[in-house]
Amino acid sequence: MPKVGMEPVRRQQLIDATIASVGELGLQGTTINSISKKAGLSSGIISHYFGGKQGLIEATVRHLLSSLKQSLLAQVGESTLPEQRLMYIIEANFALVQQRADTTRTWLSFWAQSMHDAELHRLQNVNSKRLTSNLAFSFKQLLPKEHATQAAQLSAAMIDGLWLRAVLSQSNKDQFNHSEQLAKQYVKSLIQQYGA
Repeated sequence: MPKVGMEPVRRQQLIDATIASVGELGLQGTTINSISKKAGLSSGIISHYFGGKQGLIEATVRHLLSSLKQSLLAQVGESTLPEQRLMYIIEANFALVQQRADTTRTWLSFWAQSMHDAELHRLQNVNSKRLTSNLAFSFKQLLPKEHATQAAQLSAAMIDGLWLRAVLSQSNKDQFNHSEQLAKQYVKSLIQQYGA
């Protein structure tokens, strides 16, 4: 019988092991056994806590989404100005955790699999809508409404594209920083272009 209070610890161990396994073996190569081996736990505990591999994969995606959200919330306060908030959104998307090889490979695997899996597709939509919504919230304070929505959509595409390009070229930290700066310059150019 598991020790009281160990469930959150075990769940996190399994999520971390899933990220490590997907990063090394890809989503298709990741199995219950590869995850349990990396976690140093029995394979039965995956079914106990997550109902199986699919439940654990979905929990891992939610963990990554939550990590992205928390990275932003840690910087933003009520007194944060709209343009600074836009810069924080970009920084959160290029944070060190988003650059780690295991995390980037896991994101890419999930994105590819989301085209074939309804729940992962739903989570990808949540991620996409959250980014666009966060950007639009700040742009609406800086630009006319009709331009704010378009600026948010363009910026979201630019952030995702620059991140993806950096990952696929197996970039180092300097290239990720360069991509982050390009995204910031792009957002500033939109503010100048569409600003009232």
